[in-house]
Amino acid sequence: MSEVQSVQWFPGHMAKTRRAIQSSLKLVDVVAELIDARIPVSSRNPVLKGIIGSKPKIVLMNKADMADPAQTAQWVEYFKQHKTVAIPIDCKTGRGLNRLMPEIRGILREQIAAWERKGMTGRPIRIMVVGVPNVGKSSLINRLCKGGGAGKAAVQDKPGVTRRNQWFTIGKGFELLDTPGILWPKFEDQQVGLKLAFTGAINDDILDPENMAIAFINHMISRNPDCLRNRYQITFDTIEEPHVILEKIAMARGFKKKGDEPDLERAGKILMDEYRGGKLGRLTLELPEDIDVMLEQKKARAAEKAVLDKERKKAYNNKKKK
Repeated sequence: MSEVQSVQWFPGHMAKTRRAIQSSLKLVDVVAELIDARIPVSSRNPVLKGIIGSKPKIVLMNKADMADPAQTAQWVEYFKQHKTVAIPIDCKTGRGLNRLMPEIRGILREQIAAWERKGMTGRPIRIMVVGVPNVGKSSLINRLCKGGGAGKAAVQDKPGVTRRNQWFTIGKGFELLDTPGILWPKFEDQQVGLKLAFTGAINDDILDPENMAIAFINHMISRNPDCLRNRYQITFDTIEEPHVILEKIAMARGFKKKGDEPDLERAGKILMDEYRGGKLGRLTLELPEDIDVMLEQKKARAAEKAVLDKERKKAYNNKKKK
């Protein structure tokens, strides 16, 4: 089993998808970036910014029904301050999607006016949907196509399973291009990989369920320990080790192995399933103020790498001289 501290996952077809997105950009007018409202930083692909460039963009914060509403409002304001429209949505119920078309028309109002001056009245607005795997792209398209006579997108349960680019007509005057999900080749911040794993964006086969659950508990101790206390009817201090808390969860649920040892693997699987199912409550794992901390950590990693690279180069040169 892989250890939690070394999350790396990048199926080879992801690089192909990245190239497909780059080549398809010229076909669309606006990019809709679908992210997970519970992890607005970790579910954004940092490569996309460079790929999209100056193309108009809107952010759709899916699974907002599972995120803390007050913290989602903070994120909407954060994106607004960075001149990006963000809409909290729930693809399963369609909540929030009534704002999508009017917001896109607003973003493209100058372009639409230019089309009309050229006599291109009625030209459809073409949208590309992008995002990391398992963030809800197929569910979004199915919801937008509902009642419009368009075919449904095939919902994939396994993260990383590719499909060809597909076009859909969604309502009057809009066409939508779906792309397979993409992730970046390397997680610079291991916490990003962990949070994607917590929400199910990364295949569960990559990580040991016990270690993943321990990492999740460690995160929640500082964020919202009561969600664990209330769900599993256990008591613990925030200074307790995460594995001890997982043992308490196992015993509270009656998950035991031979000799009355707590079954931590089973407890870990149940904990992650219940988090993903919303049974722990509406939880947001990242806040706007976390970005500054993550940037500082990134700078520290870059500085550490520079030192290591310099030492390796020096050692290599010394070896050549001998």
